[in-house]
Amino acid sequence: QNVLQMTATHSNYADPNNLKFEEIKILGLSQEIASVSVSQNNVVQGSVLNTTYDPVTKVAIIRGLQLELGRSYTVSWSLRLNVNERFDCYPSPDPTQANCEQLGCSWEVVPNSNAPSCYYNSNNPYSVESINYSSTGIVATLGLDSAKVRADQAATTPISTLRLEVKYHRNDMLQFKISDYQNPRYEVPVPLNLPSSPTSTSQDRLYEVAVQIKPFGIQIRRKSTGTVIWDSSLPTFTFSDMFIQISTRLASQYIYGFGETEHPTFRHDMNWHTWGMFTRDQPPTYKMNSYGFQPFYMALEEDGNAHGVLLLNSNAMDVTFQPTPALTYRTIGGILDFYMVLGPTPELVVQEYTELVGRPVMPPYWSLGFQLCRYGYANDSEIAQLVEDMKAAQIPYDVQYSDIDYMNQKMDFTVSPKFSGLPALINKIKAEGMRFVLILDPAISANDSTYPAFNRGVADDVFMKWPDSNEILYSKVLSKEENSILYVVDAQFVFSLYGAHSAFPDFFRDSTAEWWKREIVEVYNNPNTSASLKFDGLWIDMNEPAAFVNGSADGCRNDILNNPPYKPHLGYRSEPLYLKTVCMEAQQSLADGTPVRHYDVHSLYGWSQTKATLPALQSATNERGIVITRSTYPSSGRWAGHWLGDNKATWDQLSKSIVGMMEFSLFGIPYTGADICGFFYDAEYEMCLRWMQLGAFYPYSRNHNQKG
Repeated sequence: QNVLQMTATHSNYADPNNLKFEEIKILGLSQEIASVSVSQNNVVQGSVLNTTYDPVTKVAIIRGLQLELGRSYTVSWSLRLNVNERFDCYPSPDPTQANCEQLGCSWEVVPNSNAPSCYYNSNNPYSVESINYSSTGIVATLGLDSAKVRADQAATTPISTLRLEVKYHRNDMLQFKISDYQNPRYEVPVPLNLPSSPTSTSQDRLYEVAVQIKPFGIQIRRKSTGTVIWDSSLPTFTFSDMFIQISTRLASQYIYGFGETEHPTFRHDMNWHTWGMFTRDQPPTYKMNSYGFQPFYMALEEDGNAHGVLLLNSNAMDVTFQPTPALTYRTIGGILDFYMVLGPTPELVVQEYTELVGRPVMPPYWSLGFQLCRYGYANDSEIAQLVEDMKAAQIPYDVQYSDIDYMNQKMDFTVSPKFSGLPALINKIKAEGMRFVLILDPAISANDSTYPAFNRGVADDVFMKWPDSNEILYSKVLSKEENSILYVVDAQFVFSLYGAHSAFPDFFRDSTAEWWKREIVEVYNNPNTSASLKFDGLWIDMNEPAAFVNGSADGCRNDILNNPPYKPHLGYRSEPLYLKTVCMEAQQSLADGTPVRHYDVHSLYGWSQTKATLPALQSATNERGIVITRSTYPSSGRWAGHWLGDNKATWDQLSKSIVGMMEFSLFGIPYTGADICGFFYDAEYEMCLRWMQLGAFYPYSRNHNQKG
C-alpha cells in the first residue's frame, strides 16, 4: 500500500533523448502526502520533490521526479491528515483522550493551534440504499452502518430511517432536505415562497447536483464554472433525535452572515471559530448568542461569483468555521432543510433570498428621519420639555418615543398617572408634524386581578402552558413597583421575591393574534381621551422571550429538554437553555392546533409576535406605520425593522454597528440601526458626535440610552 513499483522489462534500453518521468498523479487519496521516497536497487535517492493535494478531488501530484526510461524504481509515500482537514469529533466542553477514543476517534493535541485534538478518522456511517432521479429532483433512502455508530444515550443514537429529497425549485434556487421518513419530526412552521411545482429546466439551471453513495454526501457545482459550492461527503454527518451534524467544504474563505451575535468583522475569520444561535436577552457581546436567529450565509467564490445558503431549522445550534475551508452545522432538533440561491452576484443573492423568505416591508417616509428615545423619562412633562429643547436647538427630528416608563406598573396597554398628559402631548406633537412610537413587551402581568389584558387573554386561551395541561406557565418579568431594581448583584433572587408573575402569549395561535390586535386597537381608539394613545408605530422588546427569573416562577420539570445531551456553543454554555427565558417544555400550539414544544420554537417567538403586530398596528392607525422588533428570524423583515439592541457607549460598538447593519441587510431586514451613542454607560462627547454623524446614514436612525 502507498507504493508504486516501476519495473523495466527491457533494462538495456538507452533513450537517446534522455527522457525522464518528472510527475506522478495519484487518484483517490483520502489524505495528503506527508513524505515521498524514491529508491533504485534498494538505494534511496536524494531527489528534491514537491507534492500537492486537492482534498475535494482527492488527487495528489508528486513533482520533481527524475525517473529515467529503462530503469526500475520504487516510489513510496506516507500519508497524514492535514490539521486543517480535521473535523471535531467531540464538540462538547472539556474533551479528553479517553472520551474521544470511546467515540472511535483519534486524539492528538496540536500546540499553538485551535484545531480540534479529537477528530474523526473514518467515514460517516450513512450510505445510499436507493435513489431515484427525475427532471425535478432526487429522492434517496439512506442506510446506516451500525458498526460505525458511537453513542452513549438514546437521544444521540443515529436514526436509520432517513430520506434525502432534492428539489430543483428554480433555475437559481434549490432545496435539499434530510428527514426521518418513518417518524415525523418537528419542522419549522415559517412559510417560504416556493413554486407549487419546480419551474427550472435542465439546460437553464445554474447548478448541478451529485449524490455520493458511500459514504453519503451531497455535492453541488456551479455549472458555468465547475466550482464545487457544497460538498458534504465528510465524516461528520450524523442525524439523531437531539444531535444533528453536517459539514460541507466551502468554495473559498469569503463567508458572510449567521447571527445574531457581535461579529468584529463582516467577513468571517475561518480560523476555528464557533458561533452559537439561540435567541436570548443578551446585549451585543463577542461570542454571545443574542436576540435573533439567522441561519443564513452568503459566500463569494474565488472568481467573484456568489451564492447563499439558508438552513431552515429553529432549534439551538452552532456553526464552526475552519480554514479547510469548511463549515460544520450542529443542531439539537428538527430536520435538515437547506435552501441554496445561486446569485451569481451578491446583489442577486439577496434578491433571490428575499424572494424566498419574503421582501422587506416598505417603511413610511417619516420613519427615515431622526428618532429619539430614552429609558427613564420621569413623566410626560420631561418628554414635552425635551421636544421644546430640540426645537430650540434647531436639531431636526421626526419621531419621539416612550419606553416602558409610560405604563402603569409596567403593564402593557396602560398609562401611568405620571404620564396622564401623554395622550394630549402625542396629539400636540403630531399636529406639529412629528410622529410617536410606543413600546410593548410580550409578557403580560398576572398579579392584578383587575388587569383587563390578562383577564381577556385567559378567556381567549392565548397563553403558553405547561405540557398536556391547561395550567398557564408563569415566569417573572418586571417588578410591580414603579422603581424596579434592575441592577443588582443577585438579580435572580431579587426578581424571585419582587418580580411580577407574568404569562407569555402564544403568538402562533390565531386567537392570540386577534386578542393582541384588539388590545392594541383599544389603546388607540379608547373613547376615554385620557387613555387613548395615538401612536404611529410600535416597538416590541423582550421578545426572545426574555424573563428575569430563569425558567418559571416554580422551576422547570423536564431536565433533558433544558439540559440536552449536547449544548451548542452559546454564551453561559454551562447553564440550562432556560437561562433568561422560560422552560423548554412549555407547550405552544400552531395555527392548525398542532402542539409544539418551546424547545423547538423558542427562537421563533419574536417572529410570531412580529407577524401579529404589524396587522394590529395598521388596523388601529389605518396607516403604514412601523414595527421595530428586537428578536428576529428569517422573514421577520416582511413585517418589521430591527435595532441592534442594548449596546454600549464605546468606540468599538460604533464600528461594529456597521457590521451588524450589513449583516441584517443580507438577512432581508434592511431597516436596521444601532442605538446611536450607545445604550449603556455615559457617552463621551467626541464619540457621540462621530456616532451621530454615522447614525445619520443608518436606515433606522435612533438615539436611545438607559436611565441614569
